[in-house]
Amino acid sequence: MVHCSPVQHQVSCSKLICKFGVFPFQSSCDKDVILNILSVLTDLLSLGTGRRIHYVVSKGGSEALLQALATAARTEPPDHDILLPLLRLLARVGQRDRKFGLKVQKAEATDIILSLTRRDLGHHLHLTHCLWVLRVCASNVTTGTMLGINGAMELLFKVITPYSKRHVRTVRAAIGALAALLKSKSNSRRAVNRGYLGELLRLYQDWHRNDVSNNYIYIRRGLLLCLKYITNIQLGRETFFGSRGMEILFTSVQDCLSCKNLDPIITTATHILRKCYPKEHLPVVTVRSSYSFPLPGNANSEPPCEGSEGDSESEGEEEAEKDWENEDVDSKEEDCDLETDVNKLRSRPVLDRPEQELEKYEALCAELSQNFQSLEDRTENLPSTPSHFIPRATSVKHPNCRWRNQSVSEMGPDPGEQDFKVPLQSWRKKEECIWDKNDEKRDIADEVQDKDFCEEEDPSRSHVFALCPLPKDAAWYKKMFYPHCEASINPSPAGRLESSEVVRNLLEKHQRDIQFHSPHFYAARAKCVKSIPGYRELAFPDFWGHQPPPYSKPVLERKHGVQRDKVLDDVRRLIQPGDVIGRTVFDLDDPSPAAPGCLTFFSKFESGNLRKAIQVREFEYDLIMNADVNSNQHHQWFYFEVRDMKSAVPYRFNIINCEKLNSQFNYGMQLVMYSVREALQGRPRWIRAGQEICYYKNHYRCSAAAGGGVRGRFYYTLTFSIKFPHQDDVCYLAYHYPYTYSTMMSHLDILERNRNPKKVYWRQQTLCQTLGGNPCPLLTITAMPESKNRDDLEQFCNRPYVFLTARVHPGESNASWVMKGTLEFLVSSDPIAELLRKCFIFKIVPMLNPDGVINGNLRCSLSGDDLNRQWLTPSSQLHPTIYHAKGLLYYLSSIGRAPLVFCDYHGHSQKKNVFLYGCSIKETLWQAGCMVDTAVVTEDVGYRTLPKILDKVAPAFVMNSCSFLVEKSRASTARVVVWKEMGVLRSYTMESTYCSCSHGLYRVSKPSKKPSGLQLGTQELEEMGSKFCLGLLILHLKSLPCSKELMAQAALLLDLEEEITDRAQRSVTVVSRGLCCGN
Repeated sequence: MVHCSPVQHQVSCSKLICKFGVFPFQSSCDKDVILNILSVLTDLLSLGTGRRIHYVVSKGGSEALLQALATAARTEPPDHDILLPLLRLLARVGQRDRKFGLKVQKAEATDIILSLTRRDLGHHLHLTHCLWVLRVCASNVTTGTMLGINGAMELLFKVITPYSKRHVRTVRAAIGALAALLKSKSNSRRAVNRGYLGELLRLYQDWHRNDVSNNYIYIRRGLLLCLKYITNIQLGRETFFGSRGMEILFTSVQDCLSCKNLDPIITTATHILRKCYPKEHLPVVTVRSSYSFPLPGNANSEPPCEGSEGDSESEGEEEAEKDWENEDVDSKEEDCDLETDVNKLRSRPVLDRPEQELEKYEALCAELSQNFQSLEDRTENLPSTPSHFIPRATSVKHPNCRWRNQSVSEMGPDPGEQDFKVPLQSWRKKEECIWDKNDEKRDIADEVQDKDFCEEEDPSRSHVFALCPLPKDAAWYKKMFYPHCEASINPSPAGRLESSEVVRNLLEKHQRDIQFHSPHFYAARAKCVKSIPGYRELAFPDFWGHQPPPYSKPVLERKHGVQRDKVLDDVRRLIQPGDVIGRTVFDLDDPSPAAPGCLTFFSKFESGNLRKAIQVREFEYDLIMNADVNSNQHHQWFYFEVRDMKSAVPYRFNIINCEKLNSQFNYGMQLVMYSVREALQGRPRWIRAGQEICYYKNHYRCSAAAGGGVRGRFYYTLTFSIKFPHQDDVCYLAYHYPYTYSTMMSHLDILERNRNPKKVYWRQQTLCQTLGGNPCPLLTITAMPESKNRDDLEQFCNRPYVFLTARVHPGESNASWVMKGTLEFLVSSDPIAELLRKCFIFKIVPMLNPDGVINGNLRCSLSGDDLNRQWLTPSSQLHPTIYHAKGLLYYLSSIGRAPLVFCDYHGHSQKKNVFLYGCSIKETLWQAGCMVDTAVVTEDVGYRTLPKILDKVAPAFVMNSCSFLVEKSRASTARVVVWKEMGVLRSYTMESTYCSCSHGLYRVSKPSKKPSGLQLGTQELEEMGSKFCLGLLILHLKSLPCSKELMAQAALLLDLEEEITDRAQRSVTVVSRGLCCGN
């Protein structure tokens, strides 16, 4: 006789059971056989993973167990020796069987389970087993509803009430089953109507009060889950509020905060409090933007109606259940959006305008017909034209602004040709502008009034631009500017800095070492900007300039429970309103003098965005952002001034009308701050700032009526605390490093002036005028031909094109900093830049949406449209920059000069790293699960070459973050349209994070902690722009035929570049380790 081990016996029994398919105890009458089978199944299913349970389910195990339950329940009296293991198996299998509830209905087992539960009310061991099965059955909403109709809730309330610590295991099982039943809205409504919500609150109070040793956390949390599901319906929330549920839970949570073991209770209670906080509309007259712009023709500036307000019964709280640790929540949603129609994915060049219209774009490609009679600087400066027309050589000057037909020196008194130079050093060392000290003393107020530079069409616009006022009464200001005078300085009647004496004093303090920046040039350019509010003041950071800090800051470590604490603090306003002030201290819609004893806010300057500020408590303020012009949505970008602060006091700011479901602010990102006092002391820089930062859904909502027809939506709060470094300072806070239109224009002026005209071909033209009447510049950059001989001129004309654009979305200021790095590298004297210019002709539109940037928009232009969704059929009237950028691309394609690379620079608010989006037919079809016939669908994989190169040469770039899928919702973006209609294989969107990197050089590992990234600053973003250029050179060498001389020169330079990069990486690694040790 062969003896086998218990394990072998179990395995052989399981094989025997599964072999017959139908479980043999269904027809067996032998009790010992049934018990033996149940024992084997119990042992098998209690070991290992859930694969065994899934296998049993696939073989009909759930149905067999339910049938066995029905058979066992019919015996009188019931045999609990069989019923108990059977109920345990049903509870275990049912948890893994997604269709268990439907199978229970089909087997008509709901009445059986309820009958057993009623019968066993006096026997708690038997009752507990029945409750386990009842809970699993109720997980199906339909089955749960049926159980509720048949009296399951009444039965459960008999078990859990009144409060008693006897039979705790049974009470816990009953509460779990009740919570499962209450997931059904009809059950929740029935519970409210029968007064069970009040019973649950009283029961929760009893358990909370008597559980001094915290031994019954699961019971307390189970009761909170019941309340959570009941309050998913509006009737439940109203009853909860009327039953003083807010006060009860808020008080109980305060008792739990000191014990970390009670986090499950605190988290659930906080969720209920946030959900049941009475819903309010934003405290504004209308959610539409404070600014409006009349559109040309018959265009409607009202936002389209997207449907009526949804049912208020459910508030979409499922979203709030998502774990905030999960950043890439949209990855699965993208698969549903993929384009699977091969015909729509194929390249189809179809003109969206008459072919003869393309001829006008020839004027924007003068480099193709340049004869170079003399190789001296002959870069032409074409004048601007009226709106929506392509500039020609014979174009008339725009009446509102003297522009590119004028030299930079004509912007005011000649700065002095000899002294105004920028030494073009290697691109690895940042160039520094050396200004003549005599020029710095010129009065900027006089300069910006120079009528030769800017002739105003509207007399009402003729004003003197002024800096936002400095706190002249502050002790530090007097000491810095008037050390020998104790008397206070009386401000001007308008309260703004218009004194040339003060400006001269300011400029004397300027260190003159901010690369590629001049306050003179900035102010002069800013005077010509046309804005809807009619800006009259300059923000100090934009005027003074920004110098990157000497180090990068790691992402902010999230303090445990910070979001919970902030939500509870918000609830305290409702529960304990004694210290709530609630006064408006700044309002764009109702300008009034600032209230005393509080911070002073201001945002009416270029790119500024702050609509309203409300003082909640002494050191807490609610802030409301302005919507995009001609829109009622898009709230994310903010940029405003704050003053009259106390030092070393934590001020809390709550931006209460954010719209995105999630934000990098939940993953260590900080906002940026600029201190005027720090700048005047020699540290002019934007720095990462803010503590206790979190982002969460709040109680404000937008109704369909208030939103101009848009479906009712919820808002989110971005909250942060800041300790200002100085008393009575003037500080600026922004979502990200600001980069204004005037900054770009003055930057182009300085680059043009300081390039080497014998080596750099630079042509700046106006692509078109925007809706707001601001010129949209177009740059052409390449290398001057070596000589006038035919071969050199032919090489010049035959260089392939690279087409770059940026800042189509105004709130993505990081895109402009990347573009800044690209432009500075392209005109530098670096040998790699010189070689790159000989390889390509660059067409660059550095800012596709000037009006949006100027007026502080997040995403749209003055038409209220997202310009990166207009590339399929752009309007020459409503979307002139897109219309003419596409027209220029059409023209290049029509003459056989389609760009080798097209790249649109963007910023990404919810992802880390820098990465590319490209276009691939095969990858899109494969990802969508479609069969791909490789004989029919052929594709050049060259679109992957550039991102692979960038992954090696650019520290912030991560290939694994790239995607080459074509989504239906992106069909009208620049990337997809240029790929399909112009046939550009390498058509990309380059996304730069606002936050940090999760891979590579800029990720730091902290001792005994998980790795975290360094927050990218302007220096790293500019570096990305220059490294993109390096990637283009390597792409040229890999993809296009090159002369031996060029290959040898490039190989030498790239070897040197690799050595320098290795040194830089080692240096950054050392600095990162130092920062980590310091933290």
